[in-house]
Amino acid sequence: MVMATLSLREDYWETFTLQEQDIEFIYNYLLDIETPLTPNELVVALVEERIRREIEDFENQRTSAGDLYSPSGSFTENQKLIFPAMAWRQGEVIGSRQGVNPDTPNLKVIAVKFENGEEREFASELADHVLNDPPEISQEGELLNEQFVIETYNGQLVESLEVGLTANEDFVRIAGRWFPRALLVDVNQGHLNLAEAVLDMAGGGPLRTQSLLEQVELPSSENPKLVEFSLDLGLEEDPRFDEVGPAGEVLWYLQRLEPKEVLETPVFLRYHEIEHDRDLMTEEMLALERDLDDELSPITSNGSQSDEVVISLNFPHWRVGSLPLSSKLDHLFPTAYEAPRIRFMLEDQKSGDTFPGWVVREKRYVIGLKDWYESQGLIPGSQVRVRLGDDPGKVVVSADSRRSSREWIRTVLIGSDGGTVFAMLKQVVTAAFDERMAIKVPDVEALDLVWEKLQKERPPFERVVVDIVRELTKLNPQGHVHASELYAAVNVVQRCPPAPILALLGSRPWFVHVGDLHFRFDDSEQG
Repeated sequence: MVMATLSLREDYWETFTLQEQDIEFIYNYLLDIETPLTPNELVVALVEERIRREIEDFENQRTSAGDLYSPSGSFTENQKLIFPAMAWRQGEVIGSRQGVNPDTPNLKVIAVKFENGEEREFASELADHVLNDPPEISQEGELLNEQFVIETYNGQLVESLEVGLTANEDFVRIAGRWFPRALLVDVNQGHLNLAEAVLDMAGGGPLRTQSLLEQVELPSSENPKLVEFSLDLGLEEDPRFDEVGPAGEVLWYLQRLEPKEVLETPVFLRYHEIEHDRDLMTEEMLALERDLDDELSPITSNGSQSDEVVISLNFPHWRVGSLPLSSKLDHLFPTAYEAPRIRFMLEDQKSGDTFPGWVVREKRYVIGLKDWYESQGLIPGSQVRVRLGDDPGKVVVSADSRRSSREWIRTVLIGSDGGTVFAMLKQVVTAAFDERMAIKVPDVEALDLVWEKLQKERPPFERVVVDIVRELTKLNPQGHVHASELYAAVNVVQRCPPAPILALLGSRPWFVHVGDLHFRFDDSEQG
């Protein structure tokens, strides 16, 4: 059997970009199946099509200079021929005669002159011959293996496909799925107003598109998926509606009825950038920053992701009932293709009770745990376990309960002048806590007023830290404070990640390091 070897250049898939032929193929492919597809699904079809096209182009290149010779063919003088069995040499028919073979009376012989001047004779009109089988294309290398290409280059291919389709007005994307705009059912203002009324009656949502379709009358279609996709597009383009479902699930909500803490970052979680030099942070400080895992810290995941994470609440998250979308926790919460806010369900591990939560990825927090924190008797510094639930999109939370006892806990008190004072007082605790992070807040409303005052006055950050260091060192017989204790205390009055605090400790001589990230304050050095 004659073989022709096809191979692709080494960077073929690495430099892949969407071409006009690819756009046309995707358009027609989606028209044929009448089903919106995800980028990953489209890439599978596109890779198959690209390989088919490369094979076709290869064959065309091989035969562009003439017709393929096979012994069964009939040829005429001056006809250009290509001989696959002779390394695809090219020649021209210069004559023919009747063959002499009793077994094949119809046999003819053609004379062919090749490009180098050589002349040879070949059989023609010979029905039975091994060379009558058309040459096969040998696909050399893994770059022509669809499975290998998808496994190796899927991310790059999806990105290129998304860029190409986004730039093309003929395509629309909803919840990560693409479809030609021309085939969509018309959704008018009346349909959208009715959808708003349905969601309003449902408390804002969330509702699936199918639930809305049951009450929003759209033109019938042979393919209900197109009707659903069309309504999705109409809702997405209307600012009244938010798509809040996790990846793979489309859920709609009225934006005006979403919780305030979802639409607007709570004041306790707002960080006003504090200039600092990270070069002042020692290896010990960098290790502590990773350990504290503040969502505002520039920390990326080290690749190892645990199915269960234990975190210690700082005051801002405890106050508003949130969890940080930090490097250790981020992967446990639902993602979405496009939705900036995602509604999902939280579950209390002990009781099995569920309650709604919201992922606000842009601001890196999860909201919706305030009532649960109160029911568990948690305080700033309490430890919360977070793990993936058994159902997709569900997250399980728990607190390690303990017998109610009175413990010596750092306690923040508000003076008559509105200043903050820290004291070691016995407090009732009912859940496990981090001793360095734990701070009891007896009067939350009074502390809220401190936040309001500091938001207006914006005192110098160093002054805030110095005041708190002075307070905390009074509580320790050795007269020093650990950096993580300082981080927890600063966040009682001002949202701040560890780095600005640690860089400040490393830059001022009056913060004296006494070992193991313990610092004392030396008034004599302050000048």
